[in-house]
This record gives sequence, C-alpha cells and structure tokens, in this order.
Amino acid sequence: MIFNTNIRNKFQFALTTAIAIALFTTGGLALAADKPSKPKPETTTELVEQGKTIYFRRCSFCHGLLGDGNGPAADYLDPRPRDFTLGTFKFRTTQSGELPTDEDLFRTVSRGLSGTGMQAFDSDLIKSGLSEQERWAVIFYIKTFVPEFEDPELDPYLSVVELPSDMPPYSEELVAKGKEVFKKAKCWECHGESGRGNGQESFDRTDDWGFPIRIRNVTHPWKIKAGSEAIDIFTRFSTGINGTPMPSFIEGIPEVSDRWALANFIKSLQHQLTSHRVLKALRVEGPLPDDPGSEIWNQAEAMDIRLTGQVVAAPRWQNPSIELVITQAVYNDEEIAFLLQWDDPFKDVTHDEDAEFDPVEIGKVGAFNSYVNPNETVTRQLKTFRDSIAMQFPVKPLTGTKRPHFFRGDSSNPVNLWIWKSDLADQDQPAGEEANARGWKQPPRIQDEDQQEMVTNALWDNGRWHVIMKRKLLTDGRGDVQFSKGQFIPLALNAWDGSNGEHGRVMSLSSWYNVLLEAPTPVTVYIYTILAILIAGVLGIWAVKKAGEDDSAKDNDEDGVFT
Repeated sequence: MIFNTNIRNKFQFALTTAIAIALFTTGGLALAADKPSKPKPETTTELVEQGKTIYFRRCSFCHGLLGDGNGPAADYLDPRPRDFTLGTFKFRTTQSGELPTDEDLFRTVSRGLSGTGMQAFDSDLIKSGLSEQERWAVIFYIKTFVPEFEDPELDPYLSVVELPSDMPPYSEELVAKGKEVFKKAKCWECHGESGRGNGQESFDRTDDWGFPIRIRNVTHPWKIKAGSEAIDIFTRFSTGINGTPMPSFIEGIPEVSDRWALANFIKSLQHQLTSHRVLKALRVEGPLPDDPGSEIWNQAEAMDIRLTGQVVAAPRWQNPSIELVITQAVYNDEEIAFLLQWDDPFKDVTHDEDAEFDPVEIGKVGAFNSYVNPNETVTRQLKTFRDSIAMQFPVKPLTGTKRPHFFRGDSSNPVNLWIWKSDLADQDQPAGEEANARGWKQPPRIQDEDQQEMVTNALWDNGRWHVIMKRKLLTDGRGDVQFSKGQFIPLALNAWDGSNGEHGRVMSLSSWYNVLLEAPTPVTVYIYTILAILIAGVLGIWAVKKAGEDDSAKDNDEDGVFT
C-alpha cells in the first residue's frame, strides 16, 4: 500500500508538472541558453552514470524508463514525449533525416520546447533546473538509447547545415520578398494564406509515431516549438522537422536569401500580445455595430485574453486549442457590444450530443488522475462538436477585491454567462444564450426565454472566428450583470474548439480581466480646475507681494526710518 501511494504521488506530481509547463510555457524561453557558456566536457562513464540518475528522477515520467516515450504521463500529453530509441529528433541544425549534434540537444534540454510538456532545464531560467554539467550528463545518457550515435558514418557533425551570419536585417522589402516566396513555395497549402494553420480542410496528417498532427499556426510565436526568431524559423526551413510532414526546403528553395526572406515574412505574421488587463469600452454615438467588419471596431482598443486548459475539475483538459481571444467593446447610452476574435482552422457548426461523455465517468479514467487522454478518450475530429465561446461576469456588484471563482463562480457568488454556439447560428436560430452558474459542479442554468436579451452575430473567415455579443447596459433580470460607467466589471472567457474534441468541461478558460466603461469627464471638472488654477495664481501673487512689503518694512526699520 505504501508503494502504491508513493507511485501515485510521484505520478500526480510528474503529470501536474508536465501539464503546467505545457499550458504556460511561452516563447520567451527560446531566447535563453542557446549555447553553453563552457566547453563541452568529455564523455566519461561517471558522467553517463550521473546522467542516468538525473534522467530517472527528472525525465522518465514523460520519456519512460527505457527512453521509448512511454512514461506514465505520456498518454496525457499532446504532442507526446520523444521516443529516443527511434533516433528521430525533430529540432536540429543538421540535414533532413540526420541525427542532432550534442549542441542541438543541449539547446533543447536547456530552453525546452514552447507549447509542449518539454520544460526548460536551464538553472538560470528556473529554480528547479539543472546546471550545465548536469545537462551534459543527461544528454550523454540519452544518447545511449540511440545506437546510431555510435556509428562514425552517421556522425551528425558531418551534415551540419550552414546558417547565415550576414543576412540583411528585418525590413518591409525583405518581408515583401518573403511573401512572394511563401506563395511560390505553396506554404499556404498547409499553413493557410494568413499563417493560421487553416490551409487544409482536414487534419488527417500523422507523424512517424502515428499520432495526429495539427498544422502549426505560425502567427502564435509561443506555439513555435524550437524558437520564434527569424534564425530559428530559417533553421526549420533548412533542416526540416524529422518525423513530421514538414520537409527541408534546401532543394525546394535553394537560395539562402530566399529562405531568409521567407523566415522574416513568417516573423512578420506573429501576433504582438497586449499586456493590459483592463478592456476600455469605446463610447460611440448612434446604434452599435452588428457587423464584425464595421469601421467602428478599428477605433476600439483591443485587449488579448489568454486562455489555458480547464484543469480545475474532472475531466481535466491539458491540450487546449484556443489560447488567445482578441477582445474589444463599444457602448452607447443604451447598449454594450463585444467583439471576440480567435483563430480556429476549422468551422465546426454541428454538434453530436450522443458523443458527449459523462464528466463523472470520465473522471475515473487513468485510476490515479482525472486528466483526459487526448488521443483515445476525446473524439478529436470534424463534424462532431460545435465551436463555442462564453463570456462570464459576476452577478453581484463587487466590493473590495474579492471576486467569484474564475471557473463558473460559487454558491455565494453566481456568475452571468453569455454563451454563443456555432451550430445554432448555422441553423439560423438565435445563437446566444444567457445563463447563470453557481460553481462548476452543476451545469449552467439557462435563463427563461423572456429574460434572453443578448443578441449575437458571427463570421468565420480565413481561419478566424469573429463573434459579436450585444445587450442592454441595464436590465431587470436578477441574474444579469449590470453595466455602469466608471466601474471595473470583471470578465472571464470559456471557449471550445469542436474539432479538438472540446465540449462541456473539456475547454479553454481564462482568469479574470476587467471591462471599464469610461465615463466622460463632466464640464464642471474643467471649470473647477481652471478656477483652482486662477485662485492659486492670485494667492501666489498676493503672497509674493505681501512678502515683498514685509521685507521692505524690515529694511526701513533697520535703516532707522521708523524710530
């Protein structure tokens, strides 16, 4: 029993750690630990044994004791951990199909792979990291899983791809040239015209391990695994990604300058994240727009809301598709409207209720945990589940800093949900539903029909959803959020990508952000400000004059004028 408990605790710790890293790792780590600071040590028996110990403690829960990628956490990660025994390594500076250099492995181990469960192990990046020697030790041990490393004819250093060192800097001209290369090389057939991964109408591609592949959305730099800088992207074009459909373009695009231009074009597509957490609603005159393409939206400030997998309650989902929603808001004297935009390569407008699963039963999967196996448990295919999004607001006006739980509130702090469903919109039905929730343990309660005041309009275009949700500022509904000028109103999002198998609790969610309807400054404020300045000026002049008179009287007294 003690043994089983220890296994359970270690498994839960390993899985939770891997999931947390998979959900929150961003492209920022790609900037560190590119190269070791000291010369590579000589491979010794002692160093390999040290690496073995480190591997068992830090790596085996994902990659397996045998290095075959079948650790206890592997089934719950997408992409799965690398199977070292096959000798297939994706991210290298060597030619397509070749082994990586030791420095390539050092780079991956040190900075991790963004958007995956592979964390950074550089001790300068994370407190629980490894020293340089420890990283070299574990690399030397990993190489023992691959017999090909012992073959001198397969020496990876003989096939290193020469990388540019004197290419022109980023410029509009270079980007324009890269755009032409993008078209000529037909990169859009997979990645889409805007790079959102929507070039194909299906995702039937698989890797060499037989697992499904989603085409990369290159506009999200935090999802580009081996680095999002132009040199990183150039390297991927030049070497290809072993084990995947991504080929080397050395022959297809032989000119180095063309590949460099293409890398800079991809770099130009990357979304620049906003950092503020308050969405300022723009006040407008006249009716609010129903069209996502209205010029009014170009005037409204945008705010990025980051989402992650729902891992609060079973079934816990660690492989979300929707990680970013661009949010805007406008209002007038009567209404408020929100525009939500997010990338989704497939327009999922059907929903099969029979394919849904019972959250209680699914929570039993895996015995020791309630995470979901992404490749076996969840139905991740087209025409199964709908695309959907929900906005969440507290029902009660807030006092102080206390807020409801970000996942559906709680019994004492209910939330108001505005839910949009793509399948209803496709059937020309009202696609918006207003609901209330008092915690995640019970499904949201849909409000009565006579209380449904929210209206929606949606457009899917070129791999992106544009959804408008609009409602009166103030309503008579006891379960409705009320919008008042000058108040910070918390906002959180839930989102579902149908083709990613997301439905029910299998979804993305965000923490709390805020909406602010900026109240126009009253004219009296300006008048009072001017009066205050004038009064202060008069008092200042009087004080200076009075001080001058006092000084003059003092001088006269000292000169004996007043005796």
